Amino acid sequence: MNADSTKSWQAVRAEVLRRIRDREWKPGELVPHEAELARELGCSRTTVNRALRAVAEDGLIERRRRAGTRVALHPVRKARLDIPVIRVEIENRGLAYSYSLISQAEELPPPAVRARLQSPPDHKMLHVLGLHLADGCPYALEDRWIDPDAVPEAREADFTQISPNEWLVLTVPFGGGDIAFSAVEAGPDEAEALDCAPGAALFVTERTTWRGSRMLTTVQLLFAPRYRLHTRI
Repeated sequence: MNADSTKSWQAVRAEVLRRIRDREWKPGELVPHEAELARELGCSRTTVNRALRAVAEDGLIERRRRAGTRVALHPVRKARLDIPVIRVEIENRGLAYSYSLISQAEELPPPAVRARLQSPPDHKMLHVLGLHLADGCPYALEDRWIDPDAVPEAREADFTQISPNEWLVLTVPFGGGDIAFSAVEAGPDEAEALDCAPGAALFVTERTTWRGSRMLTTVQLLFAPRYRLHTRI
C-alpha cells in the first residue's frame, strides 16, 4: 500500500480491515505498534490511533494498555442504536405529530429510578410525564426523570412546546448510555393514557444516558399496542 493512499484515518482503517479479512493478521495475533504502522503506511501516529479505535469499536481488535493490540479471537460486531426523536419517527410514517405535557415537577424519584441515576435518597429530580400522539391517537407515553444538577437548563425548558425526548437530543450532549427492551401489561393509568384496554401488551423501552461519570436522565417509554420497532445495525 503506497503512502499517498493513507492520508486519512478511514483509509488506514480500510487497510487494517483488509489485513484482518485476508488473515495477514490472524486471530489472537499482535497488531504492529502504532509508530511502526505510521512509518509503513506513510501517515501520522494520530491517524493510526484513530483508525485502530474505530476498528476496536467494531469489535474486531482488542486494545489493552501495556498488553498491546490483538486481533480478536472471537470478533463480535457491535450494533449501534441512535436515540430517536419520536416526532421525526412519527412524521417519517406520514402521520401528524403532537405532544401533550401531562405533568412536570421536581420530586424524589422511586428507588428503581434512583438506582439507575445513582442519586442519594434525598436528591430531587425533575419528573416529566407526557404523551406523544400520531394523527391525534396515543403513540407513546414518556415517563422521564432528569437530574437538574447535571442538566440545570432543563428547569427553564418549556416542555409544553417540545418534548423532553427531542429537547435532550437537540440540546444536551451525552457520552454513553444503556437501553433495555421489555413488554408489560397496561395498568389502569397506562391504559387510560394510551387509550387501550387494561392488561393490553405494551412494548417498553428504558434508557439511561450519562456524560463522563455524571448521570443525566433516565426514561421509560411505553408504546401503544401494535407498535413495531424499526432500527438498523
